[in-house]
Amino acid sequence: MMAAPASALAPRADTTRYVEWDELPDTVKSIPQGFNPLADGVLMRHQAEWVSIDAPIKVCPKGRRTGITFSEALADTLIAASRRSAGGQNIYYIGDTKEKGLEFVGYVAHLARVIAEAQGTGCSRIEEFIFKDQQPDGSTKDITAYRIRFASGFAVVALSAKPASIRGLQGIVVIDEAAFHAKVAAVLEAATALLIWGGKIRVISSHNGKKNPFNQLVRDIEMGQYGPDAKVYTATFDDAVRNGLYERVCLMTRQQPTDEGKKKWYTQIRQLYGPRKAAMREELDAIPRDGAGASIPGVWIDRAMREPRTVLRLTLDDDFVRLPDQVRRDYAKSWIKQHLLPELAKLDKSQQHVFGQDYARHRNFTEFTPMALTQQLKRVVPFVVELHNVPSRQQEQVLWALIDGLPRFAGGSMDATGPGQQMAEYTADRYGHQMIHQITLNVGWYAAWMPKLVQRFEDDHIDLPRDATLEADLRCVEDVDGVPRVPDANTRDLKDPELFRHGDFAISLALAEHAALNLCAEFAFESGGARSDPNDMGAFIHG
Repeated sequence: MMAAPASALAPRADTTRYVEWDELPDTVKSIPQGFNPLADGVLMRHQAEWVSIDAPIKVCPKGRRTGITFSEALADTLIAASRRSAGGQNIYYIGDTKEKGLEFVGYVAHLARVIAEAQGTGCSRIEEFIFKDQQPDGSTKDITAYRIRFASGFAVVALSAKPASIRGLQGIVVIDEAAFHAKVAAVLEAATALLIWGGKIRVISSHNGKKNPFNQLVRDIEMGQYGPDAKVYTATFDDAVRNGLYERVCLMTRQQPTDEGKKKWYTQIRQLYGPRKAAMREELDAIPRDGAGASIPGVWIDRAMREPRTVLRLTLDDDFVRLPDQVRRDYAKSWIKQHLLPELAKLDKSQQHVFGQDYARHRNFTEFTPMALTQQLKRVVPFVVELHNVPSRQQEQVLWALIDGLPRFAGGSMDATGPGQQMAEYTADRYGHQMIHQITLNVGWYAAWMPKLVQRFEDDHIDLPRDATLEADLRCVEDVDGVPRVPDANTRDLKDPELFRHGDFAISLALAEHAALNLCAEFAFESGGARSDPNDMGAFIHG
């Protein structure tokens, strides 16, 4: 079997992937001798840049744990501790949870104590009190809040995420993790009234999907809808790494930072997201994802993967296509005889069989997913075939050998989108257009058919090979605008990280389910040439 070449990496601007460690600048990957992470002060560069922006409305789409909220707490401590003549104001913090509010005022209390020791300013301890939340109808509602009062006469107050709670207030409003507020649009609308009397709004959040009001706010500001004074500042995980996050982590945990340690730390954080690359880009790289969560819960996938079974994989290098046609045909015949025919021979001859196929030529995998239908109509996938960088003619050889070997063959559904159309049409010509469903994959098709596959998982009516790569493909299926499908982003293959996938098994499995729900009359194939022994599956190999 020929090895696949290393895939060319896309430029950083391509949002369908994330930056690999080796692509980061050397100044980021290496730690200078005697480096002091606090040499430039308490804040890292991106934190200081955020604080330095003076605008009536400023918004920060951020990666998680980049320290933006901490830097905001430091700035707000200084503002609340200052006299009115020096720009002092009240600070109203609105987190997405009550616990976030307590954490924020905890930051302020700690910072205030440090500043008090240095400058002699004073502040109270954290107070828990009842805040009278005035409702739009004029009534009031008692809510729990936290407060730190300063000698300046101003305070930092942490309120609940109730949109009515900031109507009529005056000062600076900090809305943290805005994308995760239950009524984020109403909170933003209520906060806007503060601008009339010189107040300011700071909105900080990681993303929660493209359709979320927070992402819409970011886009509106960038398009000038809020005027030239509103600002957007993006702080990603890579920005924080570039500005010394790892070194500060080592400082806090009392570890010695090393180049190798930094690489391992960075890689581990990225790998913690597993196949959830869209979630990783959203939470670390501040790139909102299309979807709103996994369509097939992991527990359903784990339940469906009963036992390890064969996953056949053929990966060819770029030079293979330049070989003479007969050499390529003979190579495919040999591979089919050695690997595919033994798996076909194991199939239950009493069961009907269908298949689904997702086509790819270079970047992703072509996936052939045979499916047996039991007497109870349960779906069983006995094995899977994966082809990478295999010429279309050789893909055709493998597919036709697969079809010829499926007992009681009752149809197949093939990806006829773009480059896959030709092979789907040729296959339909050979086996009958009533037997081969040529599917154009689009949102409408996914909306109609992917929920039926999800239902199979929920009903525990599907039996799959236990395989980490196949599992990762299934976990890529997300609800995108209410439709379960595979988002546009590619993921790295678990068996060969140089290769990319696009939920290939999930798509082929959905196509197999389509074939199972559109059964044709059972089909017995006869060659158009010399008669062959029907029990000799090898005689049916194309070519």
